[in-house]
Amino acid sequence: MVKGNEQITVEGYLAALPSEAREAMEELRGIIRKTAPKAEELISYQMPAYKYHGMLMYIGAAKNHYSLFPGNSTLIKEQFEQELSAYDVSKGTIRFSYDQPLPVELIKKIVLTRMAQNEAAAQLKAEAKTAKKVKK
Repeated sequence: MVKGNEQITVEGYLAALPSEAREAMEELRGIIRKTAPKAEELISYQMPAYKYHGMLMYIGAAKNHYSLFPGNSTLIKEQFEQELSAYDVSKGTIRFSYDQPLPVELIKKIVLTRMAQNEAAAQLKAEAKTAKKVKK
């Protein structure tokens, strides 16, 4: 737990977890880092988070499951509805059980989709900024 003004790190977050949760979270973290090597890893809302042209996703551990918070939940749920049907999914959260294998290929696809979404949003923002400058 974070006390006072202490800054938690991703390593500190993982080290504080029970071994089963830590192993699962390290696997999830590894998939994200390998798939999005340019993403910045940080702590946000006291959870590991990844930024790539904006917030990419969060991950977190709970007593009976661990979660991926991919943001842009409606699009993710629609695009991967079939593949996500085996998991507990709610608005903005995909929960994985500690006793089930992590769906590595699905996680990679979600990370790549979120990266593409963030790149497109960043491109639109840059174009709007350029257009605004041209109008002046």
